[in-house]
Amino acid sequence: MKPNTLPKCFPATAEEWERLIEQAPESVTDPDCPYDPNDAAAVAAFWDNAIVSHSLPELREKLAARRRGRPVQGEPKTAISLRLPVSVLDAWKASGPGWQTRMVEDLSRHAPV
Repeated sequence: MKPNTLPKCFPATAEEWERLIEQAPESVTDPDCPYDPNDAAAVAAFWDNAIVSHSLPELREKLAARRRGRPVQGEPKTAISLRLPVSVLDAWKASGPGWQTRMVEDLSRHAPV
């Protein structure tokens, strides 16, 4: 492309900059933004966990170093398949929310050491 056909990306003069600044809104409303762009604390909090990188290999290393998934808790759990009579399972479920945790606690009390 010839230089005179390139699109004008930035204002060329200080007057053009001043005119654009005067026309700019006082605040920004963006429904797709995950934080309030008008709140400096919200902006800073959002970007606190950002990964700063100057090259793709460095970025890949930093991303690989981040632990993915749920945080490791005290004692890891293992998923199993267990066949129980329907009446037993229904009784546990009828005891209300948290029935699985209570079942584990009861099993733990009776587990051989």
